Order: sequence, then C-alpha cells, then structure tokens
Amino acid sequence: MDRALAQPAIANLLLDFYQDLPEVIGARVADTAPVDDDSAFSPGFLLPEPDEAVRGYLSAATAGWHELDGYGGHRISLLDLARNPGTHTTKTFASLLIVARAAEYCRRTGERVMILSPTSANKGVALRDAVLRAVDAGLVEPDMLRVAVIAPRSCAGKLRSSRLSTDPALSALNPVLVYPGSEPEEVKAVGRAFLAEHAGRLRRRHGLRTWFTLALDNYVVADAARAFFERRAAPVEEAARPRLHAHAVSSAFGLLGYHHGRAVLEQRGDADPARRPASLLVQHLATPDMVLHHKYRDFSRDRLPAYTRDPRTGALAQDVDPHFPLTAGSLDEVLEPTFYSHRPATSEAMSAIIDRHGGSGIVVSRAECLERYPLVRALMTSAPRPLPADHRQLREWSLVMAFTGVMNAIDRGLVSAESDVVVHGSGYYGTHEFEPIAEASLLPVRTADDVADAVGR
Repeated sequence: MDRALAQPAIANLLLDFYQDLPEVIGARVADTAPVDDDSAFSPGFLLPEPDEAVRGYLSAATAGWHELDGYGGHRISLLDLARNPGTHTTKTFASLLIVARAAEYCRRTGERVMILSPTSANKGVALRDAVLRAVDAGLVEPDMLRVAVIAPRSCAGKLRSSRLSTDPALSALNPVLVYPGSEPEEVKAVGRAFLAEHAGRLRRRHGLRTWFTLALDNYVVADAARAFFERRAAPVEEAARPRLHAHAVSSAFGLLGYHHGRAVLEQRGDADPARRPASLLVQHLATPDMVLHHKYRDFSRDRLPAYTRDPRTGALAQDVDPHFPLTAGSLDEVLEPTFYSHRPATSEAMSAIIDRHGGSGIVVSRAECLERYPLVRALMTSAPRPLPADHRQLREWSLVMAFTGVMNAIDRGLVSAESDVVVHGSGYYGTHEFEPIAEASLLPVRTADDVADAVGR
C-alpha cells in the first residue's frame, strides 16, 4: 500500500440529504407541478414525507467513499454507488426518487401510473427494483403503480429476475419488453412512439397514466447528492491537492448530477467554485461521442485516429492520439452494452463544464481493460465487494472502464500531476451476484403497437 487507508465513509444519499432535495430540485426545475399532458405526463416533483415506510423504502440508497491504493503518484478514492444488491448500479438513486414521486402522486390523486422506460438494462433493473420496494413498503398498491421497460435484445442477459417476474400477477402488471432490432438505441424511438400513439387511449380506457421517465432532470436531482456526500466524507476545500472525478459514461447523467450538486453548494456558500473538481469522461469505441464532442465539438467518427492492423494478431494500433485506445480489436467494439447512446443531448453541457472546470475524455478498449483488470481487482480489495477473479464472470464493466481510463490518462499525461482522483463506481457485478430473468418472462416488441399489446390497449 502507498499509505495507511482511512476508514470508509457510508451515507444514504437520499435519506441523509432528504432535506436538501427541494432546494436541489428548485435550482434545476422551473415548474415542479405535475404535467397533465398524455404525451408529456409527469407526476411533478413533490416527494412523500419521510415516514417510517418511506425510510424503509429508501434504505437501499447507500453509497460509500473508500480510499484505495494510489496509482502513478495520484491518490485514488472510490465513490461506490453500486451497493444495492438489487441493482449493483448507480441507477438505484434516481429510480428510487422517480418511483417515490410517482407513488406520492398516486396517493395524492388516486390516479394510476405506469412508468415506461427504454433501457440498456441497468435503468430498467433499477426501476423494477424500486417499484417492488415501493409495493413491499406499502407506499402503493401493485395495480396503482406499474413499470414497463423496453431493452435491446443484446442486453437481455443483464436483466434480473425478481418477484416482478416470478409472481404471475406482478409480472402481468410489470412487463419486460425486448427489442430484437440491430440498433439497440431504437428502444427509445419505440417508447416515444408508444407515448405519442397510445398513451392517451390508455388513460381514457383504463385510467392509466404513462410516464416516460428519460428526462435528464429525473436523474440529475438524485445524482446531485454525490456532491453533498463528498462534502461530508472528503471536502474538496480541505484537500491539499486538486481533484478530478472520473466516470464511465454514455450520456453523463451522473456527472452532470454531481456538478449540479456542487453548483447548489457553491450558491449556498458551502463550497468554493474555484475548487470545483475537474472531470474525466471514459467511453468505449462503440459510442465515443462525448469524448469526440469534448475534443472537437462534433460527433464525427472521422475524428478517430488512423489505426493500422497487425498482420500477425489482427489487433488495431495507433500512437498519435492519447485520448483513444492504443490497441483495440475493432473500431466499433462494444465493451459494455449499457453505453449505447449516440450524439447525446447532454454533450454541450458536459463539454462546457470541462471547459470551465478542467478535465478531459478518454476512450478505452477491451484489450486495455483486460490488461488492467488484475491491477483494478487488486485496488478493489479494500472495497466492500471484490471483482470476480475471472473477468469472464463480470457482467457490468463500468467500474473497470473507469479505472482503466484513469490509469491510461495518468500514464499518457492527460491528468494533472498534482491531482487526486475520485472514481465514480457506477456499476459492477458478476454472474454470481444476480439471477437472470427467465426467457419466458421476456416479451418481444418491434413497434409501438406491440408495446400496446403487451401493456394492455
């Protein structure tokens, strides 16, 4: 070890900062009232009172701050956002708030709500976990609040079995839909088409509201709590060195949430804007869009460096741009299928934050992650859950991607020599940590009409 490691700090990101959420919401959302429009329904941002049932429901929202061994002269801390055994990803926090808002709306109005969410898997798993928790906690009756998720067929292996899939009544109310098309991101278009074509009829015929929950604000307000936790566990203003936050991203909802939380603290006078940490975006070659935008302000894959193929191994290699893999198997390599967003609308906001507060972006390959895997696993020995010894048992690569990106960025001079690093552990789990959903529980859909048939016309 480089040094004696401090004891980890643990917090419930929602309960511990529940009193701050109205301020966080108000600083982000202009109108917090419900939206009474079938094509854009929202239950509003009113949260339930934190009584015993709500506190039990939110008890899964824990996070940890762990000091790890350093790397290359940099201190490394892990912000562990994957402690909920029902999800093992950061999607827990936003999903719990989304479902809490929906349950409060149902209680207040007597109306029924169906959450509809396209997902690459993790978001859908977390929403289903949150709905089941709400039912079990008595916040809502099963027929009052439902969830339907639409996932690409290629991500089906990440979907989890729970009572929402094994109990026949709950399964019928909460379908898992899989899209077999060749473009995974098309699940978003299918969901939006259902909203436009069928949500009104579903309300008129069945009294069921449809809430399409992909809006950024639904996630930022929960992820803002990361900054509040950092202020408690390891205040930036008390650190001797600057800090960089690293995150494997698709659309960077989590990092945007963190920076929103920092902005709220700064506006209060509880944090110094001059000490705002920098950001490191980590992506894979299938969707390097945010790194491309940070560097070039566009998404053109023509910006990728020129690679040459080794005639002996078939591997691709380049040595001209440190922001991209030095070696890779292919230029459209899917390392982690949960990262499937092309041309994310959040790119402008994230690039502006990096311009103002510093940082960079880096793309990693499978070969680089496999090379780093033993070292990443060794670093994680002081974390609460180890990585599998056999990388083939890993089903969520976000954390390994983030660590690999950090190490590569340090080695290539993309991280200031004076900076310490916080890795957002947004997701990691192995095959031994969950039971995949049964194939019989997956309903194939290609169109909005198929979705309507699955949820009830």
